[in-house]
Amino acid sequence: MKAVVFEKFGETPTIQTVPDPEPALDGVVIKVEATGLCRSDWHGWMGHDDGISLPHVPGHELAGVVVAAGSQVTRWKAGERVTVPFAVGCGHCFECSSGNHQVCEHQSQPGFTAWGSFAEYVAIDHADTNLVRLPDEMEFATAASLGCRFVTSFRAIVDQGRVTPGEWVAVHGCGGVGLSAIMIASAMGANVIAIDLTDEKLAFASKIGAVATINASKTPNVVKAVKQITNGGAHMSMDALGHSSTSFNSIANLRRRGRHVQVGLMLGEHARPQIPMDKVIAFELEIRGSHGMQAYRYQAMMEMIRTGKLKPELLVGKRISLDEAPAALMAMGGFEGIGIGVVTRF
Repeated sequence: MKAVVFEKFGETPTIQTVPDPEPALDGVVIKVEATGLCRSDWHGWMGHDDGISLPHVPGHELAGVVVAAGSQVTRWKAGERVTVPFAVGCGHCFECSSGNHQVCEHQSQPGFTAWGSFAEYVAIDHADTNLVRLPDEMEFATAASLGCRFVTSFRAIVDQGRVTPGEWVAVHGCGGVGLSAIMIASAMGANVIAIDLTDEKLAFASKIGAVATINASKTPNVVKAVKQITNGGAHMSMDALGHSSTSFNSIANLRRRGRHVQVGLMLGEHARPQIPMDKVIAFELEIRGSHGMQAYRYQAMMEMIRTGKLKPELLVGKRISLDEAPAALMAMGGFEGIGIGVVTRF
C-alpha cells in the first residue's frame, strides 16, 4: 500500500510503498476513505510522544470500509462503513469494564502506538469493542473529522464539563477542537464565548453558535473580559489549544464552583503550566482532563447529528490528497486554518 512514512523525528516524511496490514485475530483492516489532519499528528512527528517507534505512519482520525476481519471478530464484516475512536480500548481491563475505554490501561492508538491512517489501509485491534458504524448518509470526510477533535469536544462539554442550558461557557482557542466545542455547547443550550487570536476564526465561531467573542491579541486581560461578559465568570471553561497562558486563563476566568476542562495537549515547555491554586481552593473549582470518547457514546452524538442539532460537516475545511499530506503535516506547527483538514484522495 501507499503510505506517509517518517523515519526520523522532525525530518520530512515521504510517500512510500509499504506492506499491506493484516488483521489481528480480534481486529480488522480498514480501507481508508478519509483521514483528518490533526495537530496531535504533528506532535508525534516532532517526537513529543514516547509511544512512537520509527519508522512510522501517522494518522488517527479515520473513516473507511472494512476489508478484512480476524477470526474472533463477531460484529463486523467486509463492506461495512466504520470509524473508530483514536484511543482503542482493550475491552478487558478495569477501566474498560467500567465503561471508560478512553483511558484503557492497555490502550492502543493508531498513528501513535501503531501505524496509522495516512495510508491506503490501516489495522485496528479489538474491533468488537471499538468500531462505530457510520450512517449511510454520512460522508466519509465528515466521519473522519469526528475521530479526535469532535468526539473529544463532545465528551469534554457533555460528560466532563456537564454543561446545562443557560450556563456561560468559555472556549479558549478556535481550531478544530475549539470550534467543535462551540458548536456542541451551543447545541446544549449554553451561552458560548469564543476566544482566539484572529478575527477570521472568531467570525466563524459566531456563525456556529458563539454569542460573544474575544480577540486575545487585542485584549489586555482576557480573564477580566470573560468575567465582564458573564457577570462573574464562566460556569465551564475549556482550553482547546494547549498552552500555558490559555490553560491559566481558562481556570482563572471561572466563577465560584466553576469547571475547567483541559483538552489541548500540554507538551514540551507547556507540560507543567502555572495554576491559580489559590482560586481553585477558595472558589472550589474543578479541574478535569478529557481524553477522547468511548465508542458506545457515539450513539448520542450521532442522534444529535441525525436530527440536525449538530452539523460537523460545517467544520470540514480543506480536502487534500495523500501526496499532499507530508507538507500539510509539517505545516501544523503553526496555527491551523479554519476547520478540519481532511485527506480524501489516496
